[in-house]
Amino acid sequence: MKSAQRGRNTLGVEVTNVSSHGFWLLIGGNERFVSFKAFPWFRDASIAQLTNVKLPSPHHLYWPDLDVDLAVESLDHPERYPLVSQVRSDKRLKPALVKEQRRGYKTRGSRRGQEGR
Repeated sequence: MKSAQRGRNTLGVEVTNVSSHGFWLLIGGNERFVSFKAFPWFRDASIAQLTNVKLPSPHHLYWPDLDVDLAVESLDHPERYPLVSQVRSDKRLKPALVKEQRRGYKTRGSRRGQEGR
C-alpha cells in the first residue's frame, strides 16, 4: 500500500526565538539567525510585528506590519546586500539651501520673520 502524497506545508516560516541581538527564523526546516546589527529595521519592532512574517515564495520573506521584504539568501550572506549606499554624497543639493536663503529663510535657528528677535 502506498501513502498519499503529503499536503502543502502551511507553516513556511516561523519566528522561534527573540533575543537582544536578533531573532531566529525557521524556514522550511532550516533555522537562520537575523541579527539586529545586520538588519537594523527589526531592532525596534514588537514581538507581534516580528512574528507576523509571510513566505510568499521559497526565496522571499515579507513582514506586512513593517513593510519589509527580504531575500532568504540575504540572511545567509548579508555582506552581499549592503545597507549603506556606495554612492558618494551629491553636492548639487547645496544650491537648494542658497535659494532658501535668498527667499529669507534662515538655515539654522528661528523661523522666517523672527530673525531679528
